[in-house]
Amino acid sequence: MSILLPTISTSFIVISGILVACGWYAVAKKQIDKHMKIMKWAAICATIFFITYVSRTAFVGNTHFGGPDSLKPIYQTFLVFHIVLATVGGVMGLVTLRHAYKNNIAAHRKIGPWTSIVWFVTAITGVTVYTLLYIIYPGGETAGVLDVIFGK
Repeated sequence: MSILLPTISTSFIVISGILVACGWYAVAKKQIDKHMKIMKWAAICATIFFITYVSRTAFVGNTHFGGPDSLKPIYQTFLVFHIVLATVGGVMGLVTLRHAYKNNIAAHRKIGPWTSIVWFVTAITGVTVYTLLYIIYPGGETAGVLDVIFGK
């Protein structure tokens, strides 16, 4: 089984998370133009992640957990948490970007820090899922996303 696409998609979410941290630092230093450029690149990297992930899911499928059966329920619970968090983070990211592009700075300042925190946790849990699926344990068979999540 090739881990090329999962490695590419995970790399982009990590880069996106790092860029969000850099953008947060820039805005704290009142470097607004720099913040805007960094956050645009963070959004681009998150979009590349999403396209890569959805393409892999559609054309190849998702990977079953290849670790011990005793850890499978814990892994699946963690996976569901990650997926929900990623979905919430993605929606929050779109809302945050919309506020920025509409120059609604007050709303952007309110949601932006929360969006960043959710995105950091999403990136960390995403790397954890990747590590469990492809580094620590051998990946299992590929199947549809619902079969992977619910263990069918």
